[in-house]
Amino acid sequence: MKIGLDIMGGDFAPKATVLGAIEAYKVLSANQKLVLIGDKEQALSILHENNFSPDNFDFVHTTEVIGMGEHPTKAVVQKPNSSISLGFKLLKEGGIDAFSSAGNSGAMLVGAMFSVKAIPGVLRPAITSVMPKLEEGLGILVDVGANADCKPEYLVQFGVFGSLFAQYVYNIPNPRVALVNIGEEEEKGNLLCQAAYPLMKESTQFNFVGNAEGRDMFSDLADVFVCDGFTGNVMLKFAESFYVISRKKKIKDDFFDKFNYEQYGGSPILGVNAPVVVGHGISNAEAIKNMVVLCRDMVESALTEKIKLAFQ
Repeated sequence: MKIGLDIMGGDFAPKATVLGAIEAYKVLSANQKLVLIGDKEQALSILHENNFSPDNFDFVHTTEVIGMGEHPTKAVVQKPNSSISLGFKLLKEGGIDAFSSAGNSGAMLVGAMFSVKAIPGVLRPAITSVMPKLEEGLGILVDVGANADCKPEYLVQFGVFGSLFAQYVYNIPNPRVALVNIGEEEEKGNLLCQAAYPLMKESTQFNFVGNAEGRDMFSDLADVFVCDGFTGNVMLKFAESFYVISRKKKIKDDFFDKFNYEQYGGSPILGVNAPVVVGHGISNAEAIKNMVVLCRDMVESALTEKIKLAFQ
């Protein structure tokens, strides 16, 4: 297994990404290799400072970077030698089995669609994130930003993505899938939710349990929470603030600690033909390590193949 890591992506790159690669190396097995994509000279300097042999990694050298503020489509097209573009080229050609970056998330989504492309039958790929539960375990929120505007049939497919991801990567048996809405009743919601509900209810591809309100997000009502990307992104950013607020208020609590993005690593783009994980822009070494581990788990679980089977 070869996992590609963009070492130029993120606010603290390349130091945080290379240090994260060192930590990831310690938990990967002998047949799992990291391919570092970016400025090799800078990477070698950081590895030397930390007395770590560069022989433990493969390298693809480039100094070109897609910045956080650049237009995703223009950047991917105009910068074919950027670390993100080269990562997707390797992924498409089979040089790596998975690709991860904490860089420009829009460019990661565009790059995935341009290179490995959506799985046949998939209307829109989606990005997922993890939501901790109050008691124990975690929930999957999908979509969290790839599709701000959705059609009802998109949400049905998001339910399939989330269910398979929860089952095979997080080992949740028969995951319960809920539609994020403004009420429990079947007829509640905006036009999107009203149209999506009966479609999800009729689906035989996942275990639909009805509507979930905002107050249910951290409960054990469901394992997968489905919504459009606009709603999901607002919910995700709001949830992320809990950890920051608890620290500022000097509140030490195990539940609020679960909102620390570092332990989850990144968000996978589901519905494309290879494992792709987008990391948080402010990822530190711990987050980078866990992003790589998530890539490994997605490859080992053959999640992409299971999604392909669901859409045959």
